[in-house]
Amino acid sequence: MALARWEPFEGLTSLRRDMDRLFEDFMGRAPSHVGEGTVEPAVEVSDTPEAVVVKAQMPGVSKDHIQVDVTDDVLTLKGEMKEEETKEEKHYYRREFRYGAFARSIPLPAAVQSDQATAQLKEGILEVRIPKSEKSKAKQIPIQT
Repeated sequence: MALARWEPFEGLTSLRRDMDRLFEDFMGRAPSHVGEGTVEPAVEVSDTPEAVVVKAQMPGVSKDHIQVDVTDDVLTLKGEMKEEETKEEKHYYRREFRYGAFARSIPLPAAVQSDQATAQLKEGILEVRIPKSEKSKAKQIPIQT
């Protein structure tokens, strides 16, 4: 009888693969966290009466390394989280920072005026404010008697 090597986390790996496949089938695309080395900023999208506001966490990223593109219904953030260059040799016990290029497309919840979008980077948070187009703003309608 041959001995087989026991892999305790083999079941979790296949479970994750199955869950990713389920989300791909259900949502029509891969989830945003696919891949071990993937670097994507976390985002918050809010809808105000006048604008759509998107905030993205980008700690340590210079504004020179970020590109913001807005189309009619999608905001795309591209950039790179660069590793600091050091000349001394370091022996790490743990490395959890992620570095690398990223690109993230975020569907917008309303029609916007992409040519009037503004972006501001402050304390590691990128805020993109995109005014809504007139047709997507709520209008109050008076009731006739």
